[in-house]
Amino acid sequence: MEVSLNGMRISKQLILLLLMTLFAFSLLAQPPAKKYSISKGNMVVVLGKALPDAEIDAFIQQYNLRSLELKSFIRNNFQDSVLRQGWTIMINDPQLIMIAKPMLSIDNIENPGINMQIAVDNQGANNSNLFPANNIQFGYNDFKEGIRFVKNDSLINFMLRKYPKAQKVYLCGNFTDWEKGAIPMLKSDMGWSATVALQPGKYHYKYIVDGNWITDPDNRMVENDMQGNTNSIFTQTNTLIRLDGFEKAKRVFLAGSFNHWKPEELKIYRTDTGWEFPLFLPEGTHTYRFNVDGSWMAEPANPDRLPNEFKEFNSVIRIGNPYLFILPGFTNAKQVFLTGSFNQWRNFELPMMPTDSSWQLNYTLGSGNYEFKFFVDGKYYNAEGRLLQDNDPGSIFVLNANHNFRLKGFSQASNVLISGDFNLWSPNSFPMKKDGDVWILPVHLSLGKHLYKFVVDGKWIIDPDNPLWEQNEFNTGNSVIWIE
Repeated sequence: MEVSLNGMRISKQLILLLLMTLFAFSLLAQPPAKKYSISKGNMVVVLGKALPDAEIDAFIQQYNLRSLELKSFIRNNFQDSVLRQGWTIMINDPQLIMIAKPMLSIDNIENPGINMQIAVDNQGANNSNLFPANNIQFGYNDFKEGIRFVKNDSLINFMLRKYPKAQKVYLCGNFTDWEKGAIPMLKSDMGWSATVALQPGKYHYKYIVDGNWITDPDNRMVENDMQGNTNSIFTQTNTLIRLDGFEKAKRVFLAGSFNHWKPEELKIYRTDTGWEFPLFLPEGTHTYRFNVDGSWMAEPANPDRLPNEFKEFNSVIRIGNPYLFILPGFTNAKQVFLTGSFNQWRNFELPMMPTDSSWQLNYTLGSGNYEFKFFVDGKYYNAEGRLLQDNDPGSIFVLNANHNFRLKGFSQASNVLISGDFNLWSPNSFPMKKDGDVWILPVHLSLGKHLYKFVVDGKWIIDPDNPLWEQNEFNTGNSVIWIE
C-alpha cells in the first residue's frame, strides 16, 4: 500500500523505516542507548555497542530476550537468531543496533486507535501450554501479609480486593485461554471473587476490570511470559510441609534441595499448632530442613531421613514411584553408595543394602535423564561393575523417554554422543547406540525449547537433518528442538 505526499508516492514500509531511523539518530548524542519500546505498532529494541556486557546481560534478562543472542550480535555481528525470529535489522553501525518486529499488520499503522486496542488485547496473550504442571521444578505463592486464596481440594477461590465502583470484572489466565474463556467474577463486600478448579502446577493470570488488564495487587509473584507481558503467578500446590510446636519461635524458614538450600527464601506461616508451608514439588526425592530462629533442624515428626555433609540428617519427601537400582556382585564390599546427577553426586547420602548376590536401593525419581555411579569402598564403578577413573562418565538412566534422537550418515563412526541443555552439555555422558546405519538415543525432554549437538568421534556437529538452529557464543551453532 502507498500514500501520496506532495505528489510523491511513498510506501508505508518506507515511512516506518524513516520514522525509526530518526528515532535512533536522536539517541546518538546521548549515552549508549538501551531501550525496548513499542513504536507505531512495532516492537523496537535499541542497544548501544559501547554498553558493558553486564548492562547488556541485565537488559536481556529484564525483557527475556535470550533467544535473540543480542550480545553475540553486538560483539561479533552474529545476526542469525535475530533474523530467524522475524526481526528486521534497522540499524547496525559502529555506535548501535536497532531491530524491529511488527505487532500487527502494517496496514493499520495510521490508525492509533486500532494499535492501542490490539496492544491492550495482547496484554494477556499467552499459550495455555507454556506452564504445565510437569514442567516446573518447584513453586509456591507469595501474597501480601494475611492474604491467601481459599483452597478446597482442587477448587481455588481467586479474590480481587476492593474496586467497589467497577461494573464488570473478569478472571483470565492460561487456564482460561485468556480472554477467550474469561470467568465473570462476583461482587461482594470484600471485592470480587471467582472459583476455579486447577490441577497442581503453575499458572499465569490477570484481572480485567472494566476492560483494563491488571495484575493482582496482592500477589508479589509476577513473571514475564516471554511475549512482553507481565502476569501474576498462582501455584496450585501438592505438598504441605509442617513443623509442629515451636510456638515461641519468631521466624521459621524452610530450605531444601528444591530451592538449592537458599536459607531465607521461604518464610513459613504460623498456625495454631506450629508452622506450615504449602508448595508444589514434582515427582522425585526431595530433602529439606528448617531454620528456626537461626538454628537448623530436621522435621522431628518425619522419620524418613538421609545423612548430610554436616554428619546430621535432612528430612525427605518422596513423590511418585521408586526405581530399584541394583549393583550385581561386590559381595565382599563394606559400603556401597548410589550417587548421581539426581542428588548432586553426594557419595555419602544414599547407602545401598546388601543381598546374597548384589547391592540394592529403591530411589524415587520423576521423568528425566540421569547419570549415576556406584561408590564402592571409596572407588567408583558403573552399572556393569567396571572401575571408573575420576573423569569417566557413569551409566545413563532415562525414565519415561518421549523423544528419539537419530543421526544418519555416520555409519563409519566409532563413537557418537549427544550433548545439550538436557544433560548440562556433557560431552561424554550420553552415548548413542548404532542401529544399522543410524545412531539412536531415546531421552526425556521437558516441554518447550531445547538446544543440542552431536559429538561424532570427538567432533561437535549440528543435526544435519534438522533445519532449526541458532547461533551460539562459539559461532558454531546449536540445533533447536521444540517439545509441544
